[in-house]
Order: sequence, then C-alpha cells, then structure tokens
Amino acid sequence: MKHIEFTPQQKDDLTHKVKSYFRDELDQEIGAFDAEFLIDFFAREIGPNFYNRGLEDALITLQEKMDEASYVIQELEKPEGY
Repeated sequence: MKHIEFTPQQKDDLTHKVKSYFRDELDQEIGAFDAEFLIDFFAREIGPNFYNRGLEDALITLQEKMDEASYVIQELEKPEGY
C-alpha cells in the first residue's frame, strides 16, 4: 500500500485540529511540529486500519448493490415460451 499523504492544506487543517484537541480535551499546548509529527505517526501506524475498514465497507456496499441488481435482472426475465 502506498504511504498515506496529505496536501499542504489538509495537513494544515489536521494540524489545527490536533492542536485544538490537545488544548480543549487534554489541557495541553503542543506546537505545530509536534502535531504534524503525531499526524504522520497516525497516518503511518493507524491509518492503514481505517483505510482497510473503508475498503471492507465499500466491498460490502458493492456486494449489496450487485445482489440488488441481480434480483432486478431476474425480475426482468421472460418465461420460456413467451
């Protein structure tokens, strides 16, 4: 799997969210460098778990839609000798 990368804008937004979380929930101030380091860690070590879960969810949804399509196609079949 390719390493998870973010655009500069995404990284900036994520950095802001991490800093806000630490300030609001943990009553700690961290700098942008520490927040970016933490984001890189999560992307590398935990991100693949979320990515794989997203793929599993997509596969389940796709299978459900394929089952629905199969059912609709069966309904369109004409009886033999029609």
